[in-house]
Amino acid sequence: MTDSQYASCRKVSPVFLTLVSAMNPTPVSRKTAWLRVVTLAVAAFIFNTTEFVPVGLLSDIAASFSMSTAQVGLMLTIYAWVVGLMSLPFMLMTSQMERRGLLVKIFILFIASHALSVVAWNFWILVLSRIGIALAHAVFWSITASLAIRLAPAGKKAQALSLLATGTALAMVLGLPLGRVIGQYLGWRTTFMVIGIVATMTLICVIKLLPKLPSEHSGSLKSIPILMKRPALLCLYALTVVVVTAHYTAYSYIEPFIQSVALMSQGFATMLLLVLGAAGIIGSVLFSMLGNKHPATLIIGAIVLLTLSLVLLLPAASSPMWIALLCVVWGIAIMTIGLGMQVKVLAMAPDATDVAMSLYSGIFNIGIGAGALLGNQVSIHLSMANIGYIGAVLALASLMWCIFIFRRYAEILAKGY
Repeated sequence: MTDSQYASCRKVSPVFLTLVSAMNPTPVSRKTAWLRVVTLAVAAFIFNTTEFVPVGLLSDIAASFSMSTAQVGLMLTIYAWVVGLMSLPFMLMTSQMERRGLLVKIFILFIASHALSVVAWNFWILVLSRIGIALAHAVFWSITASLAIRLAPAGKKAQALSLLATGTALAMVLGLPLGRVIGQYLGWRTTFMVIGIVATMTLICVIKLLPKLPSEHSGSLKSIPILMKRPALLCLYALTVVVVTAHYTAYSYIEPFIQSVALMSQGFATMLLLVLGAAGIIGSVLFSMLGNKHPATLIIGAIVLLTLSLVLLLPAASSPMWIALLCVVWGIAIMTIGLGMQVKVLAMAPDATDVAMSLYSGIFNIGIGAGALLGNQVSIHLSMANIGYIGAVLALASLMWCIFIFRRYAEILAKGY
């Protein structure tokens, strides 16, 4: 097209400029692009922090409502199962919605639910507020990874996903212990209030920084029957449920375990949560170094370490040094397992990654809820001292299942579909 023809088209068609701008969007600076990705990473930090922070606040919440920690622990199960059951349906329901507008709506629900948590006048109102947060959580994680890739600077998609993963990991390293400290000194309601305030600041950044983002590559129900015909993928999903249930049977009640079974102080319980979360960073580094070369060995070895950590939880409770070392091993193991499983699931579904990861997120949260519920029942009917042993039984079962999978489907798991 010549310059004269181009100019005449502009005069003839009022929508010409709109069409041209749609085909050639105005590029943004790398700084702006990275700020957008950082905003999503901060959002990931907030969402993961609020999911796990009740783990460090169970005793305080229980005391305020004159309930046992086992009874209050049901809140963890309800939250996780809402996320688990609603992730895929919500991903499909919102698949055609403009993404920035959807993200704003998610944050409004998230913030309003935290406000309800702050003023909750009884336990069931608190549970209701947590269900609202869980619904926001379910939608958030179904769209965030694809948004990070779309907003990343040119050639930096992998780094954008890594930054998002860092925000998630920091929720365990900093978010949970920090929430625990705030709750310990200012009350658990203040912890939820601070999360709501930080979420409000993040919402402002979303509105200011993110452009309008039409839905792209949305998931489809048609992908599900295809994925269901892949036995290696289904086996990985089953492994995820069992190993996550094993971990959360003990982890969900680690704070009251440290105080009531190990008879250690609130400050030491906070320190252990920090140690366990920080060890996850070591697990992440370890996986980045060895994950491509020896994925099967790494995942199997991590499940062995998880099993040993759960078996030794009660014996180690007699010594602050031993239980701290155990938490280091435990943190490395569970992070390595989580990363390894994600990589394998993606390799098993390169043609339907959104749906496969939405299913994985849902199944992971079903495991969280099942573990929290099992820990609750062990605490009520046996003793909280036994949560490690019960979790270890499941971890051992997951170890045998993992070995079977990597032998039975060795070639597929090595190369993918």
